[in-house]
Amino acid sequence: MKGFLAVVLLCLLGSALVKANKFFWNGPGNQMDNVCLTDQISCGCCLMQQKIDRMKTYFDTKLNEFEKDLAKTDDALTSAKDSRTAFSAALTSHSGLFCNGPFRDERLIEYKDVFINLGGAYSVDTGVFTVPHSGVYSIAVTVSSDAGSPGNSLAACVNLQINGVTLAGSREINMQDQEDSATIAVALHLRAGDRVAVELPVGCFLCDNDSHYNTFSGFLLYATA
Repeated sequence: MKGFLAVVLLCLLGSALVKANKFFWNGPGNQMDNVCLTDQISCGCCLMQQKIDRMKTYFDTKLNEFEKDLAKTDDALTSAKDSRTAFSAALTSHSGLFCNGPFRDERLIEYKDVFINLGGAYSVDTGVFTVPHSGVYSIAVTVSSDAGSPGNSLAACVNLQINGVTLAGSREINMQDQEDSATIAVALHLRAGDRVAVELPVGCFLCDNDSHYNTFSGFLLYATA
């Protein structure tokens, strides 16, 4: 460290002497063609300054590139936060047995007990999840019902619909089981504005309580343009 300081001081001193001296050994007003031949200290300082300038230019360039990359990363994180979407809801929170259906017409199921609704895209009033951002989504439906007693007709069935069109369904209709359950799980590429819902077909019914056997859930895996 002391050696480095000594070199710097010598450079500064040599440079100052060159600037202050208007006369040279060759005579007044005649500057030598190559100062490095007689004043190696000043020449070394010039070379050092050139290297410092090159290093400064290099680091300034890298700093600008880093700042641009950081700005892009911040934009990506902001976009990811803004597009976060997840919902999950159960049929009911009743402590006693609650049955939805059977009906004489098809109806959309309204899942009333909401666990999470990140982004607010699921409507408790309609049972519809309106896609807020285009992307690939995971959608799942769990189905369960109870015929009441052995020998009664069990009809646990639903249709998963996208914009009113059935994409997948589950049907458990028999008289052998008092209780039965099923699951629908799909990964879908959805567009912003698509409407996802679960339909209860004619004659089918779902029964549940606060154990939450019947659920409707979905979340964004990743956004797309």
